[in-house]
Amino acid sequence: MKTYYQKYLIFFSVPLLFIWIFSCSGRSGNVKETGDHPALVPTGEIPSKLIKIVSPEENSGFKLNQSIKVNMALWDETKVPDSVTIYFNGNYITSLKSKPWEYSIPSVFTITTGRKSLKVTAYKGGKTQNTITRFMVIYSDIIPKRYGYKVIHTYPHDRNAFTQGLFYDKGELYEGTGQESGSTLREVDLETGKVKKQHDLDESLFGEGITLYRDRIFQVTWKSEVGFVYNESDFNLINKIYYATQGWGLTTIDDKIVMSDGSNILYFYEPDMFTVISKIEVYDNEKKRDSLNELEYINGEIWANIWINDHIARIDPVSGKVLGYVDLKGILPASDRDAETDVLNGIAYDKKGNRIFVTGKRWPKLFEIKVTE
Repeated sequence: MKTYYQKYLIFFSVPLLFIWIFSCSGRSGNVKETGDHPALVPTGEIPSKLIKIVSPEENSGFKLNQSIKVNMALWDETKVPDSVTIYFNGNYITSLKSKPWEYSIPSVFTITTGRKSLKVTAYKGGKTQNTITRFMVIYSDIIPKRYGYKVIHTYPHDRNAFTQGLFYDKGELYEGTGQESGSTLREVDLETGKVKKQHDLDESLFGEGITLYRDRIFQVTWKSEVGFVYNESDFNLINKIYYATQGWGLTTIDDKIVMSDGSNILYFYEPDMFTVISKIEVYDNEKKRDSLNELEYINGEIWANIWINDHIARIDPVSGKVLGYVDLKGILPASDRDAETDVLNGIAYDKKGNRIFVTGKRWPKLFEIKVTE
């Protein structure tokens, strides 16, 4: 969320650091198997390479609810394994004991989008002979719908608010703002845009998404891996929470809190201990939907701002597929922009009134919109 250049440095410097660390972490000994290469084995034991995967190839693409045909072959027809086991995404699928060395992974195993692993292991004499792991990607089985918008009402908004989180509850608008030395949690009067109540974060923290769970407000920070839990009524701090990724957007679904971290992954947390209980990888029919930012749960869908563009992704929280995109290009007129105006960010939903609100970082206006087809 951050400025464009802040995020650019984070996302491009981390992979370089990882590559350097990985390349410097080698150690003596046999090489661990990847793909069809030999596996790491104790000295003196030389297992035979018995099986190989013919298809699917590495990084093959499939659709949701599609079966996956696995074709294998023996390296040497005179050396037959006792059995070959197949695992898909960590789940045991089957064990084959004779040819044909092929199997169709049922569609019940491809019900979520994302990168999945296929592992095949050959056994002989009760010992592992060779293991092969390949990866594939499950894409959405639909083309996302494209939506436009109609502005129903325009409200004033604090132009200095670097909006990172937004939600609406009982007639009040709540907003989390970012930037070091300027991060806050606010209760805002919708009609006037005036701040009614405010809690300032420590100057070292970069505030991010907020959400309401029961009578508690959760707020995360960008890179500090720490968040906060407040009483909704008075913003008094109740607890701190910790997580092992960046904090971007938050929303609540029933008894779970959902968090984005700027990638295409959405994490589902148990609120009391703030532990991850599941996650989904978000894909449309062509690619992973990266840069997921501020979140809101609306009528069974997760709506997510996409960082540095004017689209909101509508996501199925069960499968991870993108159901549609809302294009909000031009919603803030050029006449309302200045050098400090930043990207679209902030979605709030008034469930009782069935109203959707959107705004952006350092925008002078907040909009109630109706989605059009």
